[in-house]
Amino acid sequence: MSRSITELGPKEAEFLSRMAGEGQTIFTVEQARHFWGDAAYTTNVLGRLEDKGWLRRLERGTYLIIPLEAGPTRDWSESALVIAPYLIEPAAVAYWSALHYWTMTEHISHTVFVQSIRRKHHSQVEILGIPFRFVTVVEARFFGVAKRTLDGKSFYVTDREKTLLDAADRPDLSGGIGQLAWALRTAWTDVDWPRLDDYLARWGAGSLVKRLGYLIETLALPLPDREERLARWRRSLSSGIVLLEPRSGRTGYVVTRWRLRVNVEEIWRTGETGR
Repeated sequence: MSRSITELGPKEAEFLSRMAGEGQTIFTVEQARHFWGDAAYTTNVLGRLEDKGWLRRLERGTYLIIPLEAGPTRDWSESALVIAPYLIEPAAVAYWSALHYWTMTEHISHTVFVQSIRRKHHSQVEILGIPFRFVTVVEARFFGVAKRTLDGKSFYVTDREKTLLDAADRPDLSGGIGQLAWALRTAWTDVDWPRLDDYLARWGAGSLVKRLGYLIETLALPLPDREERLARWRRSLSSGIVLLEPRSGRTGYVVTRWRLRVNVEEIWRTGETGR
């Protein structure tokens, strides 16, 4: 689509300049109404700007400003991390996407995983060619969220410690148990272990402490106060045997000290860990 800036009316140009100047290159209809006033007129203007190639609708009620540097084709994209908070609120980039953000995995997931306490009508959507998957958690499990910036724009991501808990709780959303093992082996020195202890206490008994404890012990990671910490974790274990890899079969041997069934090949013992 070939467009020139002269096709913008003075008020339209003022609107786009003001939104961009305030860092609102992604905005909602409600935010636009603060400028235009009338709801129906706002909707009409935004549709007109979209037709002219100055806006791209990300989803219903959410728009992206296409800047001049996009050129005559008006091809433009935006970081998925920055888009995520506009798709659901509250939102935190999580699971495999958070592992990658904190450089705790070398594998890149094509899907961006977003955690929220709200349920989105469509749990999987594609925006600007980027697949997003929304994962709903109970409010008590939505914590450990860090605010970060990218090119001056804010977004939220689970911190390292919460990312490890989420990966242990849902390996299927985090690249598998091998990715968690690799994350622990390569990033354990960057982890705030007292904070992770607090998070575990906040989470309560569950399968994730069994998986984390078993992997840390198997990998022989020299954590601070390692033996005391692992003993404390074992005392908190719930009853019942959990699977190391939840989506795999129920074959394999049981490690009674962690109440866990090892149901996948432990490639991390050789240093490969699913890389």
